[in-house]
Amino acid sequence: MLHTQIHRSQAASIDELKNLLAQWGTRFNFLNEILAHTITAGVFAREFAGGLLGAYAKLNKVVEARKIFDVMPNRDVGSWTSLQNLYLNIKRPRKTLAIFSELISSDFPKPDSHSLVAALSACARCKDLRNGRAIHAMAYKYLEKPRPNVHNALIDMYGKTRRVGLAHRVFSGIDYKDVAIWTSLLNGYIVNGDMCSAQKVFDEMPQRNVFSWTAMIVGCVRDKNPLEALELFMKMRSEDVGEHCNCNPTTFTVVALLSACADIGALNLGSSVHGYVNKRHGFVLDATVNNGLMDMYGKSGNLDSAVKLFDSMRRKDLFSWSIMISGLALHGKGRDALVVFDSMVKSGLLPNEVTYLSVLSACSHAGLVTEGERLFERFVNGYNMKPSIEHYGCMVDLFVRAGLLEKALWLVERMPMKPDAVIWKSLLAACLQHGNFELAEVAGKKVLELDPDDDAVYVLLFNMYRSKNRRGDALSAMKMMRDQRIKKTPGCSWIEVNGVAHEFLAESSQHYVSDNVVVALNGVIEHSRSYKNLFLESS
Repeated sequence: MLHTQIHRSQAASIDELKNLLAQWGTRFNFLNEILAHTITAGVFAREFAGGLLGAYAKLNKVVEARKIFDVMPNRDVGSWTSLQNLYLNIKRPRKTLAIFSELISSDFPKPDSHSLVAALSACARCKDLRNGRAIHAMAYKYLEKPRPNVHNALIDMYGKTRRVGLAHRVFSGIDYKDVAIWTSLLNGYIVNGDMCSAQKVFDEMPQRNVFSWTAMIVGCVRDKNPLEALELFMKMRSEDVGEHCNCNPTTFTVVALLSACADIGALNLGSSVHGYVNKRHGFVLDATVNNGLMDMYGKSGNLDSAVKLFDSMRRKDLFSWSIMISGLALHGKGRDALVVFDSMVKSGLLPNEVTYLSVLSACSHAGLVTEGERLFERFVNGYNMKPSIEHYGCMVDLFVRAGLLEKALWLVERMPMKPDAVIWKSLLAACLQHGNFELAEVAGKKVLELDPDDDAVYVLLFNMYRSKNRRGDALSAMKMMRDQRIKKTPGCSWIEVNGVAHEFLAESSQHYVSDNVVVALNGVIEHSRSYKNLFLESS
């Protein structure tokens, strides 16, 4: 169709060619035809170079965009910005900064707000504070009055380079703060793990949109507060956020919410989210959302639903396969996990580090030592990948679960990196289980060197020393714990009742239904004692 239109208009006006570019410029093959025609008609350099550059840049076609840029006789600042954004889109922020540097040092038009925003975004992605501060100064040099998008990019850059104080200083100096600027400051605190300040900013926001709500939900999930994340979602759905504010959850919101459900095993609430996903157009076929649902079902004990969802997915990415393998591993179905792994490889997908971590974990949970060793060897020599400390941790766990303590210690001593506290803790627990107290003592001391705040290790060592009648060492372990002012972390559990998740801490009476719970629990205990006495009398 386009070919016919072009040949009908050999003498087409420039306006007609521009209409063709606007209509067909998002199709790569057609774009090439338009480019060829503008060159043949002799109007490329004068009228079309910038538009064609922008069109190729939006399609992430680096080679074609760069060729056009290099032959452009008159480059305006928009052309430079198109190239900057292209490299940002293909995740090459350093190249974006290099293009910006060329613009600054050239005789061409000086940067505008859009080119400065692209450069600041590149600094944020690279965590490049030095260049970010230099570009901040340039914003006031080249712009009479920075626009809101520049302020927004500055706050984002300082937040992501761990200088949230500077981000707040920029924020304080802005006269008009729109919801995007508020959200950037909010996200800066969340990225830096300061949820108290994030909550304060969130509460002070005059208006919130779906991105600010999602940022807080994601922050709570990362901060290991899944209940708060769920409560925020409920408020988001019920609170009046303004008639011009679209607060329909995005993919990121739904995935964060599913992650919170998975963390506490809130199966009913997770199933409700699944129902919501089925009703929303576009979510059902979204691989990321389906991956989140599979993860939630697997971690909440409903493996059948996870498998059913996996089998129904039309498009499975690498994460889909990895999550399915991980879910099977969690339920002790190691051999099934190996079958899924082999199916993935046969489908043409190459496993990555995450996939291998899942399948090694499956072997560990199922006690498949030979298969685990074979996979680890294939990981290193077959795919030429470098195992991380997490992969070595899985192998150590595989050996200790099988009672192969000497093999585990051999691997720990030959790791290319220093073992972390998790690996030593795994070895400690196995040694205690198999009665190797000498090695357990070594492992325990290693854990305390690397993680002196781990209350569980002090308790384990205390119990071990006491069982061996080493009262002095037992008291010494407790004294170390007291001297460090370490308190035993209380046990925590969640229970979901009528779609509401309730949290209980050991030795705590903070729950709002605690009185009723205690009465019911005492009744159960008394009831069980009467049955016990009846059983003893009858025997």
